[in-house]
Amino acid sequence: MREFSVPPLVVVPPETNITDLLLRQAGKANNPALFSRRDASGSWQDISATEFLADVTALAKGLMASGVKAGDRVGIMSRTRYEWSLVDFAIWFAGAVSVPIYETSSPSQVAWNLGDSGAVAAFGEAAHHENIILQAVNAEGLTDLRHVWQLEGSGLNALRDAGRGVSDEELEARRASATLADTATIIYTSGTTGRPKGCELTHGNFVELSDNALAIIGEIVHENAKTIMFLPLAHVFARFISVLAMAAGTTVAHTPDIKNLLADLQSYGPTFILAVPRVFEKVYNSAMTKAEDGGKGAIFHRAADTAIAYSRARQEGRVGLGLKLRHALFDKLVYGKLRAAMGGHVAHAVSGGGPLGERLGHFFQGIGLQVLEGYGLTETTAPISVNTPALIKIGSVGKPLPGNAVRIADDGEILAKGVCVMRGYYKREDLTADTFDDGWFRTGDIGRLDEDGFVWITGRKKEIIVTAGGKNVIPALLEDQIRADALVSQVLVVGDNRPFIGALVTLDQEALPGWLQRHGLPAGTTLEEAAGNPVVKAAVQDLITAANASVSQAEAIKSFRIVPADFTEASGHLTPSMKVKRAQVMKDFETIIEEMYATPRS
Repeated sequence: MREFSVPPLVVVPPETNITDLLLRQAGKANNPALFSRRDASGSWQDISATEFLADVTALAKGLMASGVKAGDRVGIMSRTRYEWSLVDFAIWFAGAVSVPIYETSSPSQVAWNLGDSGAVAAFGEAAHHENIILQAVNAEGLTDLRHVWQLEGSGLNALRDAGRGVSDEELEARRASATLADTATIIYTSGTTGRPKGCELTHGNFVELSDNALAIIGEIVHENAKTIMFLPLAHVFARFISVLAMAAGTTVAHTPDIKNLLADLQSYGPTFILAVPRVFEKVYNSAMTKAEDGGKGAIFHRAADTAIAYSRARQEGRVGLGLKLRHALFDKLVYGKLRAAMGGHVAHAVSGGGPLGERLGHFFQGIGLQVLEGYGLTETTAPISVNTPALIKIGSVGKPLPGNAVRIADDGEILAKGVCVMRGYYKREDLTADTFDDGWFRTGDIGRLDEDGFVWITGRKKEIIVTAGGKNVIPALLEDQIRADALVSQVLVVGDNRPFIGALVTLDQEALPGWLQRHGLPAGTTLEEAAGNPVVKAAVQDLITAANASVSQAEAIKSFRIVPADFTEASGHLTPSMKVKRAQVMKDFETIIEEMYATPRS
């Protein structure tokens, strides 16, 4: 199949904007809880729709009093927390446009986002973030930016006080001024190559996509549902889910520090979560490592195999009695404990930002946590397609959402059209023109459509390696399989214009000590020592050999090197969404790569 489209199930009036979603919830008789946050004692306290609306209104008036006009851009630099969503909606109520900034961004990155967008004000979470914003303003001479408010301290109270003279009528006129066609936010791509581009996403992108998504996943996202945000709200995935939750009246909690995630999951008890594949890999690997360290590795592996077999059998519509009994046994011994560790109420998870892998998808489905894999980009307001509880093919990224369409170009590139697609790149008409083909957005991803309209992703078009022998190799096919192992943190396949395919591998520093002990090696072995250890190298070779079995001989990894460091965001080798910056890694580890090709043996 070359093209598949799904007509919209919900038609949204053109005068609508995102703020209407909050008014919809505040107007309900039951006044649903939209957020939950910890109080001083550590207990979760709900925030109702009317309470949230009152706070949003006060801050929006403060923005207006401070000179923020309709269409002005306002930055937000913060970790994932309640106040992020609070000021986001305040900006929209003031008729302005929010510009998210990753809280880990450097002064030069902050300067680019604020300067390119022409921001007139910004919110910083704490003094540290305020200082970075001010550094950017002073270094680049950003004279348009006149205000910086802290989310912590007295910043928000000062803003509330400033707005006391703005009338309700003035605010309502400003709030209602935006329509579906107006820009709601400019999200800068984290950029694995080159300068970040500002994606202009409209109120229509969010509202039409949310209302249509709810028509097919309303059994997951609804008024009685609860979720917890721990992904960066500067990322389009978390941002869309936040708006989707508002459209549904779902209660949202936040975890600013990922170290507290497990405790927050257990105390809050969400009914669904969202995460990137690396999080699901970590959950699986951590459970496996804990079992192996406790002498229960054999039980865990049998339980995992049973969960995968059970899920596959259910998908095919035939589960034998023996498999049912084994599954019921392991549900008591293993699966129930895993679900309890995630709060005990999680029935569904949404995965995006990269391929999850069929085996992992079946594992989680088999233990009672259905992971719904979706697909999208910043430019498509996150989801183009998604699996649903009723329509799911594990390993695929689902069918297009209502209002969206997917086409496969002659070269295999996935093209998208519909309510999800951005207006264009901010102030970059040249790039926008290059990115669209007769109204279809070029995603840059390679994939296929099956006979039922499900989308299957193969890899990134720009990452395809062409060897010296002319063989096209898709790195992700190998990288995803190797990286799924607990020993491995990151993998980068190389070989463009080279005689064979090679790979750089980094070790997972959290899992490494336990792995070393289980293999009879000192737990205190350094990362550099481990990288050269023959036992470790043999284990990595086994992973590579297994991955090579899924590709042709010409595509197989012939040599590898274990890098005695990890690829991180701090080192400049990962984006905030945990994607490897290939060009930067290849530049920084050029010496190792050259040595590998000079001596092609592992």
